[in-house]
Amino acid sequence: MKNVAAYALLGLVWLLHWLPLPLLALLGRGFGLLLHAVGGARRRVALRNVALCFPELNAPQQAALVREHFQWLGRSLLERGVLWHASRERLKRLIQVEGEPRFAEGHKGAVMWLAPHFLGIEIAGMATQLYQQRTGFDVYAPQSNAVLDAALLAGRGRFGTAEFFTRSDGARAIVRAIRRGLVFFNPPDMDFGLRDAAFVPFFGQPAATLLAPSRLAKSLAMTVQPVVADMLPGGQGYRVRFLPPWTDWPTDDPLADAARMNSFIEQQVRLHPAQYFWVHKRFKTRPEGAPPVYD
Repeated sequence: MKNVAAYALLGLVWLLHWLPLPLLALLGRGFGLLLHAVGGARRRVALRNVALCFPELNAPQQAALVREHFQWLGRSLLERGVLWHASRERLKRLIQVEGEPRFAEGHKGAVMWLAPHFLGIEIAGMATQLYQQRTGFDVYAPQSNAVLDAALLAGRGRFGTAEFFTRSDGARAIVRAIRRGLVFFNPPDMDFGLRDAAFVPFFGQPAATLLAPSRLAKSLAMTVQPVVADMLPGGQGYRVRFLPPWTDWPTDDPLADAARMNSFIEQQVRLHPAQYFWVHKRFKTRPEGAPPVYD
C-alpha cells in the first residue's frame, strides 16, 4: 500500500508540472495554508524559531511570518515536479542566474558550493547542473520509501552532472569525491548534534554548527562559493545567486569560520525571511544545563 501511495503521489507531481507556473504557485500557496492548518507540530517549531530569531517582531507579526513561510513551503513541494520533469529549455526560462555560475567549471582547484537551507535549495542544486558542466555532489537523507527515494535521486540527477552520497557513506566518500574533482554542494546549517560541531551564535542563539566545512575546505584547499536560491512571487520563476567566492575563508580557526558562516547565512535570511527552512529544529541541541527550546 505504501508503494501504491508513493506512485500516486509521484503521478500527481508529474501531472502538476504541466501547469503554468503562476497557477501552480497559486495552488502551492493554498496547499501551504492547508499544511499550516493541520501541521500543528511543525507550525509550533516554526513559531518557536521565528520568536527566537526575530524578537523585535510582536506575536502577530511572528505568526504572520510563519503563515507566509508555510505558503512558500507549499509552493516548494508542489513545484518539485517542475524541477524533476520540465525540459531544460523551460527550466532555463524559469531559473534566472546572477553572478558567476561557471566559476567552478573554470576553477582548477577544489570547490565547495555553500548552499543555505532556503526552501529553494532544490532550485539551487538544479541551477548548478544547468549553467555549468563540472559535476557536483551532495549528501542527502534517504527516504524511508524506496520508490520515493529512487524518484528523488532520478529527479535531482537527471542532467547527468550530479552524484549523491548519504551520511552513512562517511567522510572518506566525500574526500574521495572532492579529490576526483567533484564540487561539494554543501548545506551546512542544520542541527546534527555536537559531533564535529560547536555552539556558535545564529540570530543571537547558540546553535550547534558544523566545523567540518571549514576543516574540509582547509585540508583540501577548497574555494568556497555561496549559492542562494530565491523563489519569486506570483509564479514569476526563480533566482539563483552565485555569489563571489570567499577569498578569506577558511582560516586557521574553524570556530571563527563557523561564526562567519552563520553570520553570512543570517544576512541572507534577513533578505527573504519567510523562505528560510523554519520547520527544522535548528536549536534542538542545547548547551549543558540550558532548557530545551522545543516542547
